[in-house]
Amino acid sequence: MSPFTSVSENIPLPSKEDDNPDHRNPLYLGDWKKSIPYVDEDIAIDDLDEPHLKRKISILKKYPEIENLYGYDKSTIIIVVLSSAVQFIAAYVFGRILTDWNLFMLMYCFFVGASFTQLYGVIIHEATHCLAAPTLFQNRIIALVANAALPFPIAMSFRRYHLEHHTFQGVLGLDPDLPLEWESKLIRGNSFLKFIWVMIFPVLYVIRGAVMGKEPSNWEIVNWIFNITVNYLVYNFCGLRGLSYLLLCLWLGYSLHPAAAHFIQEHYTFDDGQETYSYYGILNLFFMNIGYHNEHHDFQKVPWSKLPQIRKIAPEFYDNLAYHTSWFMVHWNFIFQKQYGPQSRVGRTVEDHKKGRKLMKNLKNEE
Repeated sequence: MSPFTSVSENIPLPSKEDDNPDHRNPLYLGDWKKSIPYVDEDIAIDDLDEPHLKRKISILKKYPEIENLYGYDKSTIIIVVLSSAVQFIAAYVFGRILTDWNLFMLMYCFFVGASFTQLYGVIIHEATHCLAAPTLFQNRIIALVANAALPFPIAMSFRRYHLEHHTFQGVLGLDPDLPLEWESKLIRGNSFLKFIWVMIFPVLYVIRGAVMGKEPSNWEIVNWIFNITVNYLVYNFCGLRGLSYLLLCLWLGYSLHPAAAHFIQEHYTFDDGQETYSYYGILNLFFMNIGYHNEHHDFQKVPWSKLPQIRKIAPEFYDNLAYHTSWFMVHWNFIFQKQYGPQSRVGRTVEDHKKGRKLMKNLKNEE
């Protein structure tokens, strides 16, 4: 199978409902063309709202049983405790025992430590949507535990900005996931600059959040205090080398690690008219199905373990969307093909987003 599949040849398209006022129904693919560096000057622009809420309504009309998948996964707390323990043990081993094993530590950082970094990010994502425990408070605590082995406090800031991303997907000035203007205009399709751009992804996420200009919440302050305390304890028990190990895992895990390609896979436009993409590769088994991104955006109340069931229940809605099967090839194609760059995104104005939402008034089961 190709690492990027545009459409399925085996699954019939879902039927179009004549009484639906939005012409994109039922798949909600737009009419816009993807932005190409050196050809287009800016990101692509859509004149309607994001597709997921409406597609959710269309799917639930046909498959209301998907609502039975809503809830949380009890195993998430076990995963975060065990995986965090593994990282702290590794920090101690490299910081106090294998102090001369530099090459081995670098290899372990990339293949194991950075993988745990991505796993913690997935758990923080689950807790952000309250999919890891019954209450909001419990989910915040789980997010902090997942953040413990990440030396930089990201959990509570991620929660704020990620929920805004879901609410205002692609809305210019409101979606914190959109690249900044200088990213698109400076880097364009240059492979070397795109490689550097991928390598500094951890910094870019901090910058994009800071640009929003919002005062830190009380929980963000708690997050800072918590991580400073944990870092101090790691420094004392594992030494500077042990803390440096965790920092290196964070950097590699959020930049060139194969799983970090999901940052590009999710919303960077590889096809015309489609702004969200799923990944259906084997690495979903370790990274808690984070690749099922269309399914997640359509049904934010479904925990990671049940996301594949959405596609099984409603295959005609997902197998007819373009999707990826290799994170390695996502990075490779994005970096080395000039037709892709930071500007390979789609945006919309607040006015167009609101205009698109008004078309929902005739839809049943409106949220």
